[in-house]
Amino acid sequence: MAGAADESILWSAVDAYITDHLLPPDAAREAALAAAEAAGLPAINVSPAQGRMLTILARLVRARRILEIGTLAGYSTLFLAEGLERDGRIVTLEIDPAHAAVARANFDRAGIADRVDLRLGPAIASLPKILEEGIGPFDMIFIDADKPSNPDYLAFALKLSRPGTLIVSDNVVRGGRVLEQDSTDRSVQGTRALFDALAADPSLLSTAIQTVGAKGYDGFALTLVGG
Repeated sequence: MAGAADESILWSAVDAYITDHLLPPDAAREAALAAAEAAGLPAINVSPAQGRMLTILARLVRARRILEIGTLAGYSTLFLAEGLERDGRIVTLEIDPAHAAVARANFDRAGIADRVDLRLGPAIASLPKILEEGIGPFDMIFIDADKPSNPDYLAFALKLSRPGTLIVSDNVVRGGRVLEQDSTDRSVQGTRALFDALAADPSLLSTAIQTVGAKGYDGFALTLVGG
């Protein structure tokens, strides 16, 4: 166990090194984290380095429309907004009113409220409405909500995509527990079902990257629609 603890300390130290060297201080992002902590929100947001990866991915696909499933305090939304084209817009979905209130304040503080459409309610109920409104297709979709619903979120993401849409799914390694075929953890089973769905669709080009750092051992699945 001591070895695992030592690894965690090392991962966090390297994350701090990356952040210190490659991410200039940002008052809005730092305030967003402070507001989330003050409100007692769970510290399950992406790390700064992971957030910067979202920014880069959004810029690579030249995203004008981004869909985020799972807002929390809006920390990842701030990074996604940095990657938007000038006339771009983000639709982000959050089930918890308290989380949404913190996120809205963070968007106001960061000056991006006019570019973010935050929708309150269960994502599984919001997604059909977005589909009916015809505001897609989205250029990038970030899935980071309750993991048992991952297969459902993917199904809607595909309906809201176009050839070339990038879908990013967070927390797909789960400390290695994704290997546990007989797990009773619904988050593990939802993640495994996501992998099965990605593998079964020949129109998708998918991979996953394992990550270590301040957030522990986890990973992202990256999917290119029409790949």
